Amino acid sequence: MLEGLFGNSVIEKVFFTLFVYGEGYPLGMAKTFDEPVNKFQQQLKRLEESGIIVSRLVGKVRLYTYNPRYPFLNELKSLISRAYEYVPKEEKERYYKKRTRPRRKGKP
Repeated sequence: MLEGLFGNSVIEKVFFTLFVYGEGYPLGMAKTFDEPVNKFQQQLKRLEESGIIVSRLVGKVRLYTYNPRYPFLNELKSLISRAYEYVPKEEKERYYKKRTRPRRKGKP
């Protein structure tokens, strides 16, 4: 959907993941979409160098999120929000509605 605008589908997946979850890391995104991790690492590096996203280390994991100082952040988020409305329901359930925290101990 946005791949024509941004140049490839990986950036679209990164933007949608950050839009839904607020933050993400390359290996998690790669496992979710069943693609090589280096594709996500390259695009995240490119987006970070351009100032659209920022990263921080949490232990050994580098988490990425939108850069709050990016001048067009509101416009970008509104574009991504609008595009996300048109993502098919099956795709949303498959990729963007996963459990983000562990189950309670002892729960089946």
